[in-house]
Amino acid sequence: MQADSSFWDLLVFSGIDDMGVEAVTAAVGTVDVTARGRAASAACPDCSRSSNRVHDSYQRRLKDLPLAGQSVVIHLTVRRFICGTENCPRRTFAEPFTQLTAPYARFTTRLGHVLERVGLALAGRAGARLTAQLGFRVGRITLLRMVMALPSPARRACRAWTTLRPAEADLLHRVDLWRNPSGGRRAPDGATPDRWPRG
Repeated sequence: MQADSSFWDLLVFSGIDDMGVEAVTAAVGTVDVTARGRAASAACPDCSRSSNRVHDSYQRRLKDLPLAGQSVVIHLTVRRFICGTENCPRRTFAEPFTQLTAPYARFTTRLGHVLERVGLALAGRAGARLTAQLGFRVGRITLLRMVMALPSPARRACRAWTTLRPAEADLLHRVDLWRNPSGGRRAPDGATPDRWPRG
């Protein structure tokens, strides 16, 4: 199904400048939105000089809030620009989409705020079950990471998070060591976070 791009611009990117919808495809249970930035240039994050020389581009896949019970996935084309400043340490940089998402994130900012609230209310396992019912399924570790990234006062204000935190935080710590062995001891061969012995 193809749809009018101006309608989807208003629906998906309302209040987000310099974003444009190229195509929308609806399949069973999923709406795929193909989008790209409209800005002719972008500023280098190191030297702040604007550049319009495109080096290449790549695709980002972002989950967004569901629409009428259908999950929404944004396929975002991100351009890499060449910095023309001679003494700038950064040779290329990606165009920023600060109103839509954070760097390296797999969710839009608005979905991220919802996930933070779900994580604060229900913590990991129960929160993951709720997100599956709401149409934007995420894992419990993702919820825990998002909550752990919040300032401590926000976590302390939520009773559900503080009562469930010890067991979930232990699993989160084991996942961090499993994925990043340089931060601690290396996981045993073939171990997964759930089966990694404690201690």
